[in-house]
Amino acid sequence: MSRDAHRPWYRSGTFHIFLGLALGVVLGGFLPQHEHPAAYELFRFLSKAFISLIKSVIVPILLATIITGIAQTGDVKAVGRMGARALIYFEVVTTLALGIGLLIANTLRPGDGLPLRADAHTTLATPQTGWETALHAFPSNFFKHAAEGDILPVVVFATLFGVALTKTGERGRAVLAFFEGLTQVMFRYTDMVMSLTPLGVFGAMAYNVSHMASGHDLGHGVTVRGWAAVAHLLAQYARVVGSLYLALACLFAFVFVPVMLLTRTPVGGFLKAIRDPAITAFSTASSEAALPKLLEEMVRFGVPRRVAGFVIPAGYSFNLDGSTLYLVLASLTIAQAAGRPMTLAQQVAMVLTFMLTSKGVAGVPRATLVIIAGTCASFGLPGEAGVAMLLAVDEVMDMARTAINVTGNGLASVVVAKWEGAFQQEPPEPQ
Repeated sequence: MSRDAHRPWYRSGTFHIFLGLALGVVLGGFLPQHEHPAAYELFRFLSKAFISLIKSVIVPILLATIITGIAQTGDVKAVGRMGARALIYFEVVTTLALGIGLLIANTLRPGDGLPLRADAHTTLATPQTGWETALHAFPSNFFKHAAEGDILPVVVFATLFGVALTKTGERGRAVLAFFEGLTQVMFRYTDMVMSLTPLGVFGAMAYNVSHMASGHDLGHGVTVRGWAAVAHLLAQYARVVGSLYLALACLFAFVFVPVMLLTRTPVGGFLKAIRDPAITAFSTASSEAALPKLLEEMVRFGVPRRVAGFVIPAGYSFNLDGSTLYLVLASLTIAQAAGRPMTLAQQVAMVLTFMLTSKGVAGVPRATLVIIAGTCASFGLPGEAGVAMLLAVDEVMDMARTAINVTGNGLASVVVAKWEGAFQQEPPEPQ
């Protein structure tokens, strides 16, 4: 049962998050960056400070939950089976997400009429090859990966450590007790940090809106500012933003909901459990910000901690449903804006490319833009110019696809738990 269940609506955490979201939009619009730099810096401080606190939770909570989950299971074969089932589910849902993006992009053609500046450039990291991604999964220096917030090698290290702990026997009991205690402490620490979510959401929204309101270049030396800049920016790219939101809604309605029905997962109960993590992800455009709360809510919903602590972190690297859908939608938008039609065979080849390259994007700044630029270039499209075109509204689109990423990973943990026969229909009250 949620902690907000018996509170008045005006004292619930969800209400406070929405209030922070609304106040951030209003104050950000009335205090644009170019007129109120001090206010803008305050908004930026609140946003970045909250994200920093969240990042301080990620590595220790993942390390503790994965190690204790595997060690408590005591069955290495069960861990391998769970991992294989999770990867199968990830691949099926990722393929469906790419197919929906392909359908929406060809039907609505959001790139038609968009101004694509051939001379526009943006600095992006170099996308990893398949072999580089596979090699990157193996931890070379745990402390380096932990310091950089590099989740995938941390997950691999914790998994191998947990397996080793199961083979140690009686001598490993003290180590297991330490990590069990660390798990409890980190969940209390997480509660303290997450109580600041409304303040972090307010700062993130105010920071982004204040930056948008500071000015938008219309070309030919004409610049609009304030609410006019925000309105013009959204109107100019309304078809792109609307296409993505529609595609993500289709992904939820035609993939996530049927999965819930097939696995007999209560739709209303799941939506209630995923509500706060999804709102946090949407408002901050950060999957990391929602991870601790997502783990906590899925365990409360009935997913065993050993399953949630394994599947959800793995999903952050292999199951980014919203981001993979956006990859194909954005790439076809660039092709349409550039006036370069792609044949069906080329589009299918692009989708197959995204199925491989999207697996290694976690932990790379502006990861989807990195993959879009590299893949577009390999298909003869103006990748960097197209990315520069989409940067204007990337934050708005990133919010929605991040919320879907979090929702998809929460659902994946439920599916694997049910597949394992470990889902608790009536989970106990949290201590």
